[in-house]
Amino acid sequence: MTSTTPASAAGRFTFPGTDISVNRMGFGAMQLAGPHVFGEPKDPEECRAVLSEAIALGIDHIDTSDFYGPYVTNRLIAETLHPYPENLTLVTKIGGWRDDEGGWNMDHSPAFLRKSVEDNLERLKLDQVAIVNLRMGSATGFSDDSEIEEPMLEMRRMQEEGLIAHIGLSTVTEAQIRIAQDIAPIVCVQNHYNLIHRDDDAMIDSLAEQGIAYVPYFPLGGFLPYQAEVLDKVASELGSSIQKVSLAWLLQRSSNMLVIPGTSSRAHLRDNIAAAELTLGEDHLKRLDAIAAKG
Repeated sequence: MTSTTPASAAGRFTFPGTDISVNRMGFGAMQLAGPHVFGEPKDPEECRAVLSEAIALGIDHIDTSDFYGPYVTNRLIAETLHPYPENLTLVTKIGGWRDDEGGWNMDHSPAFLRKSVEDNLERLKLDQVAIVNLRMGSATGFSDDSEIEEPMLEMRRMQEEGLIAHIGLSTVTEAQIRIAQDIAPIVCVQNHYNLIHRDDDAMIDSLAEQGIAYVPYFPLGGFLPYQAEVLDKVASELGSSIQKVSLAWLLQRSSNMLVIPGTSSRAHLRDNIAAAELTLGEDHLKRLDAIAAKG
């Protein structure tokens, strides 16, 4: 039976070489942690309610990581949703850790990556993670292209051992994607992209031709006054919000785009998911594309 839940309105995507099919509107768990993605949330019961309602509204793809909190989002997911719905796909990422001050630190050593996968399995109460994203870059920029080879070899070993079903990449260059694909199949790429941050346009098109998912983080971005003015006008014409218009634009950008907006509020969750039901016309798309070009 075909789902008619709000999250299904944007259609579905099947990861290449897998039997995993998800609604293109997913959920990012990052905001379930405390401020700056560090520590415990102010209202853990609301966070659990958000997770439960996300499932009820048709979300079947949740993006998480042990370094959100750290450990907070994975614990909340397991406490709230385990045993998991049969159709739920959990995607985690590894390659970083948080220090006691909340700083973000990268570590791509094979031993650390293996320990990270094992920790995710334990905290999420899984025998195998459906998809694990290897994060290479940091907030300060991309790593050297050649640095991806050793961690990818470890990812392939863990896949061969059955700890990981499928491999994704995060914060990577096109050259790193090609190097990674020479080592093991890649099913998704998660990079910084939104209506005004469009460095990955060519990458998205290339991945679409290969049937590989692209998952943008920071999907709402930050707008300069003249950009916000155009976006606000389009939203007003549609009787919508700038957040929903921004998410709808992503969903219409390419059929391989999976959107994972996050929130710790049920009201915001409903608003985000409603973006899957919003259709932007050609004139709206043209005007929205123009603000990125002007920027």
